[in-house]
Amino acid sequence: MNFKRISVSEARAMLADQPEQEPVQVVDIRDEESYAQGHLPAAVHLHNANMQEFIQSADLDAPLLVYCYHGHMSQSAAAWLAEQGFEQAYSMDGGYADWELEAD
Repeated sequence: MNFKRISVSEARAMLADQPEQEPVQVVDIRDEESYAQGHLPAAVHLHNANMQEFIQSADLDAPLLVYCYHGHMSQSAAAWLAEQGFEQAYSMDGGYADWELEAD
C-alpha cells in the first residue's frame, strides 16, 4: 500500500468529479492558525489529537487527499495514512500555497 502524488489541477478535478456514494476525504495537516485562515472545501484539520478518531471514523476505501503548505510534509503523512489502511491516499504537490495560486 502506498500513496500517489498528484498536482493541484488533478486534485481540483478529483474534487469536482467525486461521486456522491464515495466522496473524497480531504485532510489539512497544517497548523491550526493556517487552517483557520483558509482551507480546501470540506477539509478536516488533522493533527495528533484527532488522528485516531479520524482513522476510526473514516472510510478506508474512499479516496483520501492530504495537503500541507507546499506539498512536502503531506507526502510522509499520506504514506503513513496509507500504512494505516487507506486504499487510495493522495498527496497534493504544491500544497495549499499552489492551490491558492491556481484560484486566481
